Amino acid sequence: MPEIGRFLDRAAHRRKDLDFLEAQLGAGHTRVLPLWREQHLLVGDELFLPRLRDAGHWLDAGGELVWLGERGSEAYFALDISALDAPLARPAPEGATELSDLLPLLMRLPHPQIELAFFARAILLWHARHRYCGSCGRPTKPRQGGHLRVCSGSECGAQHFPRTDPCVLVLVTDGDRCLLGRQREWPNGMYSALAGFVEPGEMLEQAAAREVLEETSVQIGELSYVGSQPWPFPTSLMVGFSAPARSTEIRLADAELEDARWVSREQLRAGNRPDFFVPPPLSLAGRLLNAFTTCAPAPAWSPQR
Repeated sequence: MPEIGRFLDRAAHRRKDLDFLEAQLGAGHTRVLPLWREQHLLVGDELFLPRLRDAGHWLDAGGELVWLGERGSEAYFALDISALDAPLARPAPEGATELSDLLPLLMRLPHPQIELAFFARAILLWHARHRYCGSCGRPTKPRQGGHLRVCSGSECGAQHFPRTDPCVLVLVTDGDRCLLGRQREWPNGMYSALAGFVEPGEMLEQAAAREVLEETSVQIGELSYVGSQPWPFPTSLMVGFSAPARSTEIRLADAELEDARWVSREQLRAGNRPDFFVPPPLSLAGRLLNAFTTCAPAPAWSPQR
């Protein structure tokens, strides 16, 4: 699982400092992470992170520019370059050789760069989807380094902050086996822990129990929190739990799952096969399954590390 929070200092106190942000735009230590129609630019197996002062052609395209934060002496911005027809064409900064969606990159990128990519993707998608005020319909304008949009209507002036959709992920266990499901649109053979979005007015624990019951008719016992992971596809936060089963008969109660089954540790230890495989360990689902398979607690994350 990506070691989120160990690379970038988001430096939220800088977002309202316009003089500081202006100074970073031309500074030699400032880098930009461009995003083109939800795709990333690459150099080999790493993100393309040119210096911002060399990206004038991209800046002229008028896309959103968002302050991401600092690492040591370097500053980072995200930049939406979707208005360009050919992002790899010169006079853009030289060096990028490839365009790719983010999901296929999760097994390629260094973990610190996954943090940057998750952040940039989520915040730029939020900008793209909130150009108009949800209260009155007027255009909104970015503020605070791109972490706020304000309605342009003087009589409205509503403030809109980035939002994240919480989603529970539950590994249900019954002794030496766990409950996995698959959705029809997933790659053939892929199974994972059960998941679902939290509804308004609902606690995480309530959502976890409801989702498992709705999808499989299985009742669960006391939940144990394991960890969380940002998942910007488009704007989710995965919150992971494990829970013992109080009932074991599977009945697919809705059309969300194509199949659900109990899978033993022995089957999981046998490794992935073409007809059955699970998410990789870098995902929260993979982390839950790896901890179950090895009979070890999932490693905790500490911001002090």
